[in-house]
Amino acid sequence: MAGPTEDGIQRGGPIARALVYAVLIFAALYFLMPLYVMLTTSFKTLPQISHGNLFALPSPFSTEGWTAAWSKACTGADCSGLHGYFWNSVRFTIPAVALSTLFGAINGYVLTKWRFKGSELVFGLLLGGTFVPFQMFLLPMAGVLGKIGLANSLTGLALVHTVYGIAFTTLFCRNYYVTIPDELVKAARIDGAGFVSTFFYVILPISTPILMVCVIWQFTQIWNDFLFGVVFTSGSEHPITVALNNLVNTSSTGVKRYNVDMAGAIITALPTLIVYVVAGRYFMRGLTAGAVKG
Repeated sequence: MAGPTEDGIQRGGPIARALVYAVLIFAALYFLMPLYVMLTTSFKTLPQISHGNLFALPSPFSTEGWTAAWSKACTGADCSGLHGYFWNSVRFTIPAVALSTLFGAINGYVLTKWRFKGSELVFGLLLGGTFVPFQMFLLPMAGVLGKIGLANSLTGLALVHTVYGIAFTTLFCRNYYVTIPDELVKAARIDGAGFVSTFFYVILPISTPILMVCVIWQFTQIWNDFLFGVVFTSGSEHPITVALNNLVNTSSTGVKRYNVDMAGAIITALPTLIVYVVAGRYFMRGLTAGAVKG
């Protein structure tokens, strides 16, 4: 058995390390297996899916499923594929992520550096907003959207996600900003900086880690949402998650086209998968930065 190393950490011997790696590899394969099956199935032909092995590689290799999912498959009465709904999700996700992150940063800045009487109560109420279930949000927001003329629209859906996400982004930013020394803001005020200039020239430049956390969190939550999308939009305004559900449950021929379904599911999940792969390390870095300072 190996002894402690120079850093004082007790490490296991070769057998222990091999066991750890074996467990990790098994876990990785276990969790990646569904993705492998989805990917290979999406490139198979229907006869191969019907008579072949679930884990076999595509033979022959076919992109028919992807082409149909993107531009031909029926989602209810509409047979134009998922591409229109994909861009619908882009249209409301980007503004909702940007606005909820910006307002969360401003709220966190005010609640930590420009405190006022009752600011802790306001933060407590916002914190309570993170525990409100989606279902409790539906009727009040439906009433508000109807009164302001944004019912069944992507603009209304962006507003819903912005409002719902502000509680989370405020929590993240407030906990990060409370660790920044107040002297930094006081020095800026002595130099003549006001509320806005202090926020944009002092606070925002050092907020990259927590802003990345907010963007990644909000993007994955909003893009993957189904409930708000199916309630607050209709017809051609549906997001891609709702369209995928309609695609899977629509069959004009009575034959289940698993290659199209799998391709559609991957198309739907691809943006969040890219975000996790590209920016996942920034998410952990941002959470860790706030935790250490706190």
